[in-house]
Amino acid sequence: MKILVNGIQSNLRFSSAHVIPGHESCGFIHGHSYFVDIEIEGRRAGKFDFVVDFKDVKGYTKAICDELDHRLLIPVYNDLIEFKDFDKKKDSIFNLKKKHAVHFKVDGKGYSIPASDCVFLPLPYTSAEELSKFFAETLAKKLSETYHNLDYIAVCVNEGIGQGAEYRKDF
Repeated sequence: MKILVNGIQSNLRFSSAHVIPGHESCGFIHGHSYFVDIEIEGRRAGKFDFVVDFKDVKGYTKAICDELDHRLLIPVYNDLIEFKDFDKKKDSIFNLKKKHAVHFKVDGKGYSIPASDCVFLPLPYTSAEELSKFFAETLAKKLSETYHNLDYIAVCVNEGIGQGAEYRKDF
């Protein structure tokens, strides 16, 4: 059986700025009002014969949305972003979070931004494709702690009505 969660109607939204280094038009810092749709398939199980409790799915997803909301999303593992005093191959992303400010260059343009205004993601890009994969993998890990009856989770991160990317993660 399949369950569906509509991101607009369930208020699974976040507004963030990002940059796609090297892209002709998305290579500039810009923002979107995102919403997240979720599809989960599995067997009905447990005391109430649910596939999964909607409350859990929405709560876990909302927590991720809240973390990303009103922040600059930085894909730490993008080869075109050069960080000052941070080695991508040696240092932990958690070191960036601890800094007062983060200093980096994208296509020769330098930025200095308070670290608290950023979310440092272990991704090569902050595209809808990579964000959908990030959401699906994060949610799959969290749901698998409680649910052992699930077949897959598919997450669609929409950059606006009519355009989004979906990633499917099998359990």
